[in-house]
Amino acid sequence: MNDEILKSYRESIDNIDAALVFMLAERFKITKAVGLHKATSGLPAADPNRESAQIERLRSLAKSANLDPDFSEKFLRFIIDEVIRHHEKAKSGD
Repeated sequence: MNDEILKSYRESIDNIDAALVFMLAERFKITKAVGLHKATSGLPAADPNRESAQIERLRSLAKSANLDPDFSEKFLRFIIDEVIRHHEKAKSGD
C-alpha cells in the first residue's frame, strides 16, 4: 500500500503507543516505590479514598479532552488494580 496519508497517521499512532508504554513504565516505577514504602510502613496496599478521587479526577480530565469518561475510568481501574496487586506482592515479600 502506498497511501502516504495513512502511513503518516500510522506513524503518529506508533509514536503515541511508544510514549504510552514509556509513560506507563515510569508510572509503575513510581508506584513500585510507593508499594515498598507502604510495605515497610505498615500501610494498606489499597487506598479506596485516593482511588475514588483519582477516578473522579480522570473522568473530569477525560470530559475536558472529549474522551469517553467511562473508558478512562476502565483504563485507570485496570492500572489501579495492577498497582494494588504489586503492592500486595511487595507486602508479602514476594
